Amino acid sequence: MAEGVLTLQAETALLNAKTLPRVGRTDDIRQARRVAEEFEAVFLGQVLKPMFATVRTDGPFGGGFSEDMWRSLQVDEYGKAIARSGGIGIADAVLRQILKMQEGN
Repeated sequence: MAEGVLTLQAETALLNAKTLPRVGRTDDIRQARRVAEEFEAVFLGQVLKPMFATVRTDGPFGGGFSEDMWRSLQVDEYGKAIARSGGIGIADAVLRQILKMQEGN
């Protein structure tokens, strides 16, 4: 039964992906840029997580569930800050692809 649910979810995601919203010229391009930067921020956060996973948390407040939660949020914010300050070029590539896909529809 779980396999059928997963298949249905995958098919629904694929169908939704085929119907992309149209991007106009001014405000919509800003929105597409924002989405591209958010994608880059998430990607950078995922890339940074293994790097921070090995940082030792010694001291009176180190370790535990709260430390793990805080560290995860901190790494996500690092990814957002890097993306906002120009990133590594992923947002530019994603924006080009979004615009290219919109022109094709």
